[in-house]
Amino acid sequence: MPPLTVLATNDGASLPSVQLWRYATSALVLGLLAYRARQTDATILASPSPWRRPDITLLGGGAQFLVAALSLSALRWLPAATVGFLFYTYPAWVTLLSALRGLEVVSRTRVMALVLALAGVAGMVGTPGGAALPPVGTALALAAALVYAVYIPAMSVRQRGLTPLGTAYAVALGGTLWFVAWSAVSGVLFEVPSARVVALGVAMGILTALAFLGFLSGLAGLGPVRAAIMSTIEPVWTAVLGLLLLGQPLGLGTLFGGGGILAAVILLQRAPKGATGRVTNT
Repeated sequence: MPPLTVLATNDGASLPSVQLWRYATSALVLGLLAYRARQTDATILASPSPWRRPDITLLGGGAQFLVAALSLSALRWLPAATVGFLFYTYPAWVTLLSALRGLEVVSRTRVMALVLALAGVAGMVGTPGGAALPPVGTALALAAALVYAVYIPAMSVRQRGLTPLGTAYAVALGGTLWFVAWSAVSGVLFEVPSARVVALGVAMGILTALAFLGFLSGLAGLGPVRAAIMSTIEPVWTAVLGLLLLGQPLGLGTLFGGGGILAAVILLQRAPKGATGRVTNT
């Protein structure tokens, strides 16, 4: 999302407008999929509708709105790699918050996987240089990580008994409403973007729909800690796509960092003895 957002804003579009196109597209795609699923599956038809719940639509969508607004706004002060490094501290916050609340069993294996995952991310994107980072950009990126760390366990609890598809649609719909509000306040609600910006926004929306659905499905089966740590494999795919699509070479940092992240994913498959990988509150 950061590279596509930079391309769109460099074309003259505002950040709220770009993200509104993104979230509106994702809500449309997920809404159509949810409607089709409810028409063809009697079980889903009889299940609750997540988009009718304010805690899913407004709060879940609001959390996604904050994550996108904060992290992508940080690109004004920091390069994408540094924003990624700061944002991908969120698995550490998820692990800490889940341990404090008793939502997950944080075993030595998971702690080791967490350390490997974060070290892998650091190795891939590189730690920030010796110069002091701009405080505004740093604060925005870390704030996005903290919001996401709170969002993951909260959504893990709230989506129980709900379908991942319905929940993903509710979150995308809520995010769209928040970006409508931001665009209105910013005075860009009726901004007419270029065809290129629209294409970038629609592309991001389709990718966002797939990401929401995939992550919420994984969250339902893995729990917040494992889902958070496993999602740090994203920089590996970024590096692979950079090589295939942009011709960016894979340096030693990328290779060693990717190896650390993959090792963390493998470690996470080793559930603690006597545990199922998830702890359900009673």
